[in-house]
Amino acid sequence: MISFPMPNVQTKQKILFKDLGLIDYKECWDYQEKLFQEIISRKIQNRNSSIDNQSPTISHLLFCEHPHVYTLGKSGDEKNLLLNESQLQTKNATYYKINRGGDITYHGPGQIVGYPILDLDNFFTDIHKYLRFLEETIILTLKDYGIESGRIEGLTGVWLDWKNPAKARKICAMGVRTSRWVTMHGFAFNVNSDLSYFKNIIPCGIQDKAVTSMKHELGREVDMNEVKQKVKKYFAEVFECEIV
Repeated sequence: MISFPMPNVQTKQKILFKDLGLIDYKECWDYQEKLFQEIISRKIQNRNSSIDNQSPTISHLLFCEHPHVYTLGKSGDEKNLLLNESQLQTKNATYYKINRGGDITYHGPGQIVGYPILDLDNFFTDIHKYLRFLEETIILTLKDYGIESGRIEGLTGVWLDWKNPAKARKICAMGVRTSRWVTMHGFAFNVNSDLSYFKNIIPCGIQDKAVTSMKHELGREVDMNEVKQKVKKYFAEVFECEIV
């Protein structure tokens, strides 16, 4: 069991939460960029101002679902998308090359996509630790449903049967971007996802690992709102913040 020391802060950081519902990927990406740039601009202003004229940065946590879409990270290989343009249209799916880390992934209805846009200067300046905290949030959520999950060394995300390479399957993918210790993009948590859409890609560029969902593992539809509340709860506990 990995120990997660809490951030050393005097008071809990407040994070503004918004559930955007089902939203077009590009529309949400643009909104993320707007919030991301606002935080960076504030940090630059603060750096150039006296202490009396500085203003605190505001962090955000966005939840949403996307219509069927494939996104490729800046270090990804386009060959991991196994569909051409006409096949994408047949699947009612879109495709974007984006500015996060990682390779290709799928987003769609039934998947909780979380976008923390945080000023890590208010928490800790360690990207490795940040990703582990995101993973821990999902691991704790799954535990409430009797689903044991964990990490595979060298592979970001949350996995089931993680100790058995032949059976390991990913239930939550992650990919982030940071600049000046401000984060964007985040995690994609398969709750009631249509797993057939993953057959059209090599998920995260990993050829020998399967993908799963809570619905597939439990054999039933899962209440999305209930899962969202649990993710929020554990996010607040792990990051020792107040979500408002």
